[in-house]
Amino acid sequence: MTPKAPNKPAELLSDLESIRALLGDDFPDEAPAGAALDPDSIPLLSDIVEPAPAVPAASASDDEPRETSVRSAFRSLAERHIDHELRTVANLILQEVIDDFVPQIEAELKRRLESRIERLVRTPPPRS
Repeated sequence: MTPKAPNKPAELLSDLESIRALLGDDFPDEAPAGAALDPDSIPLLSDIVEPAPAVPAASASDDEPRETSVRSAFRSLAERHIDHELRTVANLILQEVIDDFVPQIEAELKRRLESRIERLVRTPPPRS
């Protein structure tokens, strides 16, 4: 159930003051909660913040080069991202192939080394 929004600023102020009292935030330099508040004494945002200077509207011809450069920059960024993704996937595939063939390569090297050791052991050393 959502709370019903107060209709008048006085009701809103009263609600805020009751919330402040519940939270225990007592400000001694301010008026007590029951004191009347003059709505004209509250500054408006426009009194505090100066409005920003008006920016002239850009014409349609000014937007076209910017839109083209944004599109090309986006396309370039997308191409770099795709290139990076493809290289990453290619490296993963290459690593999988290497991992698959390492046992076979290791077995072949072991076989060749054992064969070489056999030949070296069987061959008598040369006589001097």
